[in-house]
Amino acid sequence: MQSVLFVCTGNICRSPTAEGAFRALLETNGLSEAVIVDSAGTGSWHVGEPPDARASEAALRRGIDIAEQRARQVQVEDFDRFDLVLAMDEGHYQQLQRLCPDDQRHRLRLFLDFAPALGTRDVPDPYYGGPDGFETVLDMIEAASAGLLAEIRANKP
Repeated sequence: MQSVLFVCTGNICRSPTAEGAFRALLETNGLSEAVIVDSAGTGSWHVGEPPDARASEAALRRGIDIAEQRARQVQVEDFDRFDLVLAMDEGHYQQLQRLCPDDQRHRLRLFLDFAPALGTRDVPDPYYGGPDGFETVLDMIEAASAGLLAEIRANKP
């Protein structure tokens, strides 16, 4: 069984959207039992809170329900628990590098590295923008989710 953790700042916009989108993709492909999916934030500001309403609404328009998720903060133990810890942007990646034990560095990656055709490595933070930002983020997340699924399938024993 594979396991993936998506990480953003507060675990209320990007990472819960990625968790929901990837979980939906796994279900569509009959792999929901083969991969454990979770999300977390680098900060503790929103621990216990649901995703941002705008993120939930944008996801729901695409048939992805993230409303039941609750924010949590990433922990050192997550590097033992998850095969992949995927940062939403370079800032998160740097924060996670400081938290990550040296022998677990191979687990840490940028999520958009699974969608090189997008031409960027950072999922932009839609929190302070308008609703279009959440749609753009979903487009990017869906592209990277497809690439992640392809890699998981290619590396399956």
